[in-house]
Amino acid sequence: MGETWATLGVDLHLETGGEASRSGVRKGLTDALREAVRGGRLAPGTRLPSSRSLAVDLGIARNTVADAYADLVAEGWLTARQGSGTRVAERVVAPPVRAATPRRKGGAPTYDLTPGTPDLSAFPRTEWLKASRRALAAAPNDALGYGDPRGRVELREALARYLARARGVRADPDRIVVTAGFVHGLSILGRVLRQRGEREVAVESYGLDVHWNLLHRAGLRTAPLDFDELGTCTAGLGSGAGASKAVLLTPAHQFPMGVPLRPERRAAAVDWARREGGLILEDDYDGEFRYDRQPVGALQGLDPERVVYLGTASKSLAPGLRLGWMVLPSALRDEVLGEKDASGWSCGALDQLTLAEFITSGAYDRHVRAARLRYRRRRDHLVAALAERAPEVRPTGIAAGLHAVVELPQGTEQSVVQAANWERLAVQGLSRFRHPRAAAARQSDALVVGYGTPAEHAWAGALEALCRVLP
Repeated sequence: MGETWATLGVDLHLETGGEASRSGVRKGLTDALREAVRGGRLAPGTRLPSSRSLAVDLGIARNTVADAYADLVAEGWLTARQGSGTRVAERVVAPPVRAATPRRKGGAPTYDLTPGTPDLSAFPRTEWLKASRRALAAAPNDALGYGDPRGRVELREALARYLARARGVRADPDRIVVTAGFVHGLSILGRVLRQRGEREVAVESYGLDVHWNLLHRAGLRTAPLDFDELGTCTAGLGSGAGASKAVLLTPAHQFPMGVPLRPERRAAAVDWARREGGLILEDDYDGEFRYDRQPVGALQGLDPERVVYLGTASKSLAPGLRLGWMVLPSALRDEVLGEKDASGWSCGALDQLTLAEFITSGAYDRHVRAARLRYRRRRDHLVAALAERAPEVRPTGIAAGLHAVVELPQGTEQSVVQAANWERLAVQGLSRFRHPRAAAARQSDALVVGYGTPAEHAWAGALEALCRVLP
């Protein structure tokens, strides 16, 4: 096959604006290359196409390109060495001017104990890479197409088996929809509820404003349920929560308070949904991580036609994967698929296939069990350090998840958070997670300590910094 623009070299876009004469073409090419380097479009070290390749691309003589390169080498814009081709010369480049951003009083945080993120340094890179290679080798050609809006069937089948075994979820692959994380799933459900004519969703008194704001943007109000020492009061559904026909719950491990939804309150929520035609949105964000006993099964198992189960790989693996899933009641599936399709959000097929292989091969179970041991040790270290160094405070909630609530003496939360700021320790107060319309009865000063966030080498330092700022 002859050498053409389609078979030679690498792509380089240039607007030469050359004249008809050879000297005009050479000047146009030289000016275009110089401007591309000066403007930063061609970064230092970038290898340029060979003179032969660029000449074919531009439809000009090879000698013209060679002369232009020689001119720019002489000017210092390019370098040319035998065996390494022609490259953009290395030089000091002034950084772009950026708007000043306010800094924390104590500078950038040295330690991070904010909740919601696992230890990213413990991501199973080697096993994930092995699973990715196996999945790609076995993938059918149609896996690289647009695909089923529910997600790859391989992942839905793997999830159905895993969720039934590990979380007690009654899952059929046809009723599983793969999402780009929990937030994606919740935003879809919010729009579906609004299209159904709903005006309000009941939520827990403590939670994430990100989730509440998603529902607000869908046109829904959020009404907080009462909360007491036993957790969320589901008896308030249908009364205190107004006209809500849907409720968002974290039953296995309430976020952030750390208590499970008691059996009688789980039953009350399901009874309400059956009686009123309501819908429970179950956020099982860290259900695999229980340390003092076997994890409590998912609420969805009590009534799959009244509960939407939402899970995610963000806590068990990494949020950067952007992989989550919904197990839907049969009556909701088509509406959710229609809204997902209209939203334009999609999940990479190769990551879905890799996760399917990761689960099926047993690597996911091994990773979760290893992570469970690691996080349990960290929680034990936290409890022991508090007992020794800060007896005035105490951790509350069950031994589970990636965070703990540390109760403080009344009136000290803000001063402790400020002290942590000066110590360059990122940690959040409990008031940060309280719904603005929550009843005033349960207002405790506390910190929400994310002990899963630091890398292993940083955990001891983060714990020491926390103990220094506690009363």
